[in-house]
Amino acid sequence: MAVAYENVSLGWRRRGSMEIGNFRPRQSSSVILRYFPTATRTAMNMRMRCRSAATEEEEAPASTEIFSVTPSSMADFDYLGQSTKGDLNLNLAITGEAGLEGPIEDVAKMEAQEAERLLNHLGIPDPFSARHSPSGIFCSRTLNLRSISAIGYDMDYTLVQYNVVAWEGRAYDYCMDNLRNMGFPVDGLSFDPELVIRGLVIDKEKGNLVKADRFGYVKRAMHGTRMLSTQKVSEIYGRELVDLRKEGRWEFLNTLFSVSEAVAFMQMVDRLDEGAIAADLGPLDYKGLYKAVGKALFRAHVEGQLKSEIMSKPELFVEPDPELPLALLDQKEAGKRLLLITNSDYHYTEKMMQHSFNRFLPNDMSWRDLFDMVIVSARKPEFFQLSHPMYEVVTGEGLMRPCFKAQTGGLYSGGSAQMVENSLGVHGDEILYVGDHIYTDVSQSKVHLRWRTALVCRELEEEYSALIRSRGHRAALIELINQKEVVGDLFNQLRLALQRRSKGRPAQTLAATHMEDKELNESIQKLLIVMQRLDHKIVPLMESDGELFNRRWGFLSRAGLWDKSHLMRQIEKYADIYTSRVSNFLHYTPFMYFRAQEQSLAHDSYSFHNQKNGESDDMP
Repeated sequence: MAVAYENVSLGWRRRGSMEIGNFRPRQSSSVILRYFPTATRTAMNMRMRCRSAATEEEEAPASTEIFSVTPSSMADFDYLGQSTKGDLNLNLAITGEAGLEGPIEDVAKMEAQEAERLLNHLGIPDPFSARHSPSGIFCSRTLNLRSISAIGYDMDYTLVQYNVVAWEGRAYDYCMDNLRNMGFPVDGLSFDPELVIRGLVIDKEKGNLVKADRFGYVKRAMHGTRMLSTQKVSEIYGRELVDLRKEGRWEFLNTLFSVSEAVAFMQMVDRLDEGAIAADLGPLDYKGLYKAVGKALFRAHVEGQLKSEIMSKPELFVEPDPELPLALLDQKEAGKRLLLITNSDYHYTEKMMQHSFNRFLPNDMSWRDLFDMVIVSARKPEFFQLSHPMYEVVTGEGLMRPCFKAQTGGLYSGGSAQMVENSLGVHGDEILYVGDHIYTDVSQSKVHLRWRTALVCRELEEEYSALIRSRGHRAALIELINQKEVVGDLFNQLRLALQRRSKGRPAQTLAATHMEDKELNESIQKLLIVMQRLDHKIVPLMESDGELFNRRWGFLSRAGLWDKSHLMRQIEKYADIYTSRVSNFLHYTPFMYFRAQEQSLAHDSYSFHNQKNGESDDMP
């Protein structure tokens, strides 16, 4: 079936007899395509003429059209407090409307089943399956994607996914070369990516790497490359919390770019403890050592050798994602204005984006055609806080000239988020910004501008899979802990009875007061033995929990069996949604309504109590 298309002002016009949404592929494209089966064409005879929210923004709906899109001027707020801008409205009556009569709960169930059968017939994947998979987009704060006018993207580890071992490994190599030139002993050291995970915190005063829970309590710690015992962790951090506001001491590993620095620092802590660092480098403490490692890594980036190597052989460092351009095409054609806002310079950005996008785009479309505005050398996080001069990049060599207002389709260097808002005419929660750095990308755009935010955390795929594989392990562990709790509660009551009796006071009941000492003591002894045996089984299971993700640090999102990690707390606080990669948007459509799940509370156990005792929900 041959179908030809031609490019018309960066859009796609049909020249054959089949139309697939707004995306017109060429046959030689390697993009993943979804064709509608021939048998379903009769089900699509009625053309849905939908106006774009971008071009019809302030116009009232025309009564002659079947559908209209709610513009900003007519938007309201729904029952979850989300703007209705971008919602699709029905203007005309439809044939068969009488079939929608009856209790709405029954009608909704029936129509959902019918729509699901239609999607299956069309070969379109089940939209519910993506929500429960490693490719899911997870929602912390309810977000109506339809109401978003513009979507901004970071580049590194967001739109461009690097091979962490390759990229960070080379950054580590350059860092070590610089340390060697500075006189540090680095011979025999090699890059170990398993030593560090995102979300850990460097204690620059003590030379430790720690994992904290959501409250800041340290749960695991490593000094140099040696994990510390639970007892030692308690001795060092039992009286203090991790406080990221104290930047002089704590360094939060926000992004995968932190991996090479953390590995190098922890290895050099070992060398400092061994006394292997020459005295002529000065009296170094751990904080001074961290500064030296940071300086060596900074030189690796500034001197340009690292990025030059990556630009010369991007195929060795960049992991291709053919679905990514499709996801952005869907968003653009849905009326979203797409922005690229990156700290990388023009030449590096051009090379990385060209390599990652152009080969997967249809016909002669380039990555620049996707974006309404491109800003390089943005200097985030200051980009979201301050106003810096903006320059327009006017030549392929990167020559620039000053400018004061950005235009659609332009390429700029510097500037500020305020300039972007003014140029686009959109502000605050009309903009969604997507990045991989919790502080630089996510928290600052939210705190200073109230933009909606999305965090890209590549490790979620591996963690999700590890959690699935760990279900049996965790279920067995939880069952043992529950048994210990039951036995422990019974033991404590008998122990209290023994305590009261030993002090000459009556126990909790008359029967307990007059119970034989031998019988009471035997019962306590048996329960104590049971608890000790349970502990011996629980401890190794607890220590190995999460090792399928990382044998030292456990799961990314958890600190201990029950609690969330400090990283997860930051994600929930600042990221409205989070996912493993941008291409996951392809499974959700640009019209998705992301709804936050109910958050469980400690006193939610009331529901179990009522159910167990047969009490009704409306009891006083």
